[in-house]
Amino acid sequence: MLGLKLPTDPRWVNIVEKNVEFILTDHAYCEQKATSTAISLIVSFPEYTELVQEMVALVKEEISHFKMVHDKILENGWVLGRDRKDEYVLKLITFFPKGGSRTTQLVHRLLYAALIEARSCERFRLLSEELEDKELAEFYRKLMVSEANHYTMFLGFARQYGDKDEVNEKWQNLLDFEAKIMADLGKSETIHG
Repeated sequence: MLGLKLPTDPRWVNIVEKNVEFILTDHAYCEQKATSTAISLIVSFPEYTELVQEMVALVKEEISHFKMVHDKILENGWVLGRDRKDEYVLKLITFFPKGGSRTTQLVHRLLYAALIEARSCERFRLLSEELEDKELAEFYRKLMVSEANHYTMFLGFARQYGDKDEVNEKWQNLLDFEAKIMADLGKSETIHG
């Protein structure tokens, strides 16, 4: 369903289990960044009323996910660590050239967001199936469903606002590029890395 060209090696879960505190901190910042992305889309493209309405709802959902993850950190007696650069996202956003029409810029941002959500969904599924901590596995199963919905929403908006055939071609090319990025990642206890 997600269309990802390179699945995460299941051994990534073993890396995560050795440092749950770090993955939760990284995850919390991913939720915060998703909130910021939704706000940025509202600010940058206010004339797209349907998008704005969905992004308002997404801001509420993503910040509630941040709170859920932060609460999980506190439950374990930890504190939220510092944010670190997301190598995956930094590499991913180099794919499309800068500039172009407002519509092109919007479509590119929507495709990036869709792919980030798709990869998060795939990673959450893996955590939900493979973590030995069943409570944490269930936590990720619930979040996995949300990520799948976000992925389809962003991809749907990209197809709605751009030329569908062109968007589908860009999506496939972006998926190919993402697979190359993922070949070098999956070796750290981060949601995308």
